[in-house]
Amino acid sequence: MYQARITRTSLSSLAMLTVAVSACWAQDATSEEKTVIAEGSSVSIEYTLKLDDGTTVDSNVGEDPMVYKQGGSEILPALETALFGLAVGDTKQVKLTAEQGYGPVMQEGYQEVEIDMVPEDARTVGTTLMATAPDGQQQPIRVHEVKEETIVLDFNHPLAGQALNFDVKILAID
Repeated sequence: MYQARITRTSLSSLAMLTVAVSACWAQDATSEEKTVIAEGSSVSIEYTLKLDDGTTVDSNVGEDPMVYKQGGSEILPALETALFGLAVGDTKQVKLTAEQGYGPVMQEGYQEVEIDMVPEDARTVGTTLMATAPDGQQQPIRVHEVKEETIVLDFNHPLAGQALNFDVKILAID
């Protein structure tokens, strides 16, 4: 009958072999690391935006993805922060407060103008008009109130004062 003699040296060698094999397995497992959203990444997402009452405000599900550059100030900063570190296929629900979204409704966002400054067919509460800002950007404004001689226009963002609920799926990261 064969009798093995175990020495400290053979135990030490066995331990080193075990560590080496474990390290190889760990390396194989991490060699398939996922690409995650990082500063400068070009990110394609699918999203649905809802208000607290469940109203869907916007969605691109079933349409072309929205593409933005992480860190490029192309989407709301709080949403960008919430998506940082996600990988392709990840989904996330993100709730932003009004302050994190388009801010509160500001009283100075209302402006009263002479009635003849608004086209006759747009003199109805809720009508959305487009104005051109000094920098050339188009800005939606809404008819807030129609008076006898004047109209009160609302220059606040249409989603000002609203909490925003995003359902996001990461489609691609470049």
